[in-house]
Amino acid sequence: MNKKIGFIGCGQMGQAMIQGMIGAGIVQPGDISATALSDETIDFVTEEIGIDITNDNKTLARESDLLFLAVKPYVYQGVIQEIRDEVQEDTVVVTIAAGITLDQMKEAFDKNVKVIRSMPNTPSLVGAGMSVLCPNDFVTKEELAEVMEVFESFGEAEVIDESLMDAVPAVSGSSPAFVYMFIEAMADTAVQQGFPRDKAYKLASQAVQGAAKMVLETGQHPGALKDAVCTPGGVTIEGVNMLEQTGLRSSIIQAMNACTSRSKDLSSGK
Repeated sequence: MNKKIGFIGCGQMGQAMIQGMIGAGIVQPGDISATALSDETIDFVTEEIGIDITNDNKTLARESDLLFLAVKPYVYQGVIQEIRDEVQEDTVVVTIAAGITLDQMKEAFDKNVKVIRSMPNTPSLVGAGMSVLCPNDFVTKEELAEVMEVFESFGEAEVIDESLMDAVPAVSGSSPAFVYMFIEAMADTAVQQGFPRDKAYKLASQAVQGAAKMVLETGQHPGALKDAVCTPGGVTIEGVNMLEQTGLRSSIIQAMNACTSRSKDLSSGK
């Protein structure tokens, strides 16, 4: 890709995306620049990732063809105020924060800017990310395809209508945290029952990865795949019955609704 890519903000999500891009070979480290506030982050990214990183947002914005705003939602207004006169007419700006709408971006820049609203997740670091994108009307099909190529270099990507964006954090953005909790709970129980910690994490993690792969590659309904594991009178159905009694589904639904509600709050400025 013959583009200068910039990241304003280079925390965990930014680092995951950058390392995913470089690892996939879609860009070279010299094609990517970033900014960060803390010297600690600047030193770490310089040493570990090998890209050019400073604290100069204006220069980065001016020189980037593809500009990622990888900062917290509450920082967006201040960052845009700082860079809006530096962003070039053909630059595509990509947001990766929950609750920042396309209308809010247009209002903050106070001019027509090419913007793609996105929501990636941290498994991007290992090439297994799931990202969702939503472009505004100024982004061309070719530009959207280029940005899709970037996101697909470290996982899968889908384009959706903006009306669905507030639900994305729950189903793919935040949900890895829920899965990590599930893996941790399974591993803790295995340790309680005598397994060494490292083997407990391996067994639990591989089981989760394999189950997800079964859903993606077989096309079967998750309920049908669950049923196939549950032999009559066996151990699995006992566990499934206990999960139903203790409200696993209800807890997951409530957690996802809480994420979506918070995303909507952020969209409305709360």
